[in-house]
Amino acid sequence: MTKRPISRRAVLQGSAAAAAATVFAAPARAQLPAPAPLDDVLIAAAKKEGKVSFYTAMDLDFAQRLGKAFEAKYGISTKVERSGAERVFQRIGQEHTAKIYAVDVANTADAAHVIIWKRNGWLAPYLPEEVAQHYDKAYYDADALAITTRILVSPIAYNTDLVKKEDAPKSFKDLLDPKWAGKMVKGHPAYSGTIMNATHQIARDIGWDYFEKLAKQKVMQVQSATDTPKKIQLGERAVMVDGAGYLVIRYKEEGSPVEVVYPEEGTPLATGPSVVFKSAPNPNAARLFQNWMHGREAQQFLVDWARQYSPHGQTKEKPSVRALRDIKLMKEDPAAVEKEAEAIKKRYAQIFKV
Repeated sequence: MTKRPISRRAVLQGSAAAAAATVFAAPARAQLPAPAPLDDVLIAAAKKEGKVSFYTAMDLDFAQRLGKAFEAKYGISTKVERSGAERVFQRIGQEHTAKIYAVDVANTADAAHVIIWKRNGWLAPYLPEEVAQHYDKAYYDADALAITTRILVSPIAYNTDLVKKEDAPKSFKDLLDPKWAGKMVKGHPAYSGTIMNATHQIARDIGWDYFEKLAKQKVMQVQSATDTPKKIQLGERAVMVDGAGYLVIRYKEEGSPVEVVYPEEGTPLATGPSVVFKSAPNPNAARLFQNWMHGREAQQFLVDWARQYSPHGQTKEKPSVRALRDIKLMKEDPAAVEKEAEAIKKRYAQIFKV
């Protein structure tokens, strides 16, 4: 029998009533768990377990490369389970409800998920020493239950073989021009955490009536934020409404005819935190993976190969990539997304009939 997806409402049943105002901006406790050094004791215990299970919303190619790099360094088998952030969230909820504890570490593109996992008491505190030293406190939880692994932006993009630079859209509102009808592709908030956050921010800042107008433009709907860049890269659509900006940058660097547009209204932003689960079947390997993934080596790999933004203070961006500080950004609000997610999905589905 096929399992029905578990909604956020269902996952919340039985959990504490009070929610944090935001994921990482909640008032700190009197004593933050002491930063944990990367020592031989942890490495030996992790190697004895010999494996780690990583559920992630990262694009599959990068997630697998990350897992292989960890395996090569420590000899610990890394099982990568990749899906959209909303599907990762649903799967973890289903497994915990059934008392199946298979996940060690999870990364999501929707920080609102951490609010729920934290409230349910599912997370284990762990603060790597390097994170305490080189991350702004805004990028890790006040109780050391989550760490921002990557910072994602969701810009507009276009295929330069199909759209001249002078004709390219400069704003979200430009996409309402009839000339783009039948030529655009967009991700779905019921699958992707990046798109969930982008949808929330656009609806908040521009209005739901914007989506009602956009729906009349015969927009192709796909699931993941990683699907939209592929559609413009292949020339199946001329313009990407939202999606993984880092993939557009990667495709462009590989020679594909694509270009990023940071919209005039502001570019949606999503932080992608990672967590260690209290029920992790390989707790030491989980902590070692969490430690390594947020160290300079893995974070620089994220910047250099994945082309994503890192919260690690010592990573270096390539000059060809626009710095995050130079992009007009919309404001992420995980607490609002956590409260409004089901309503966002429902309203979006009604507007786009998907």
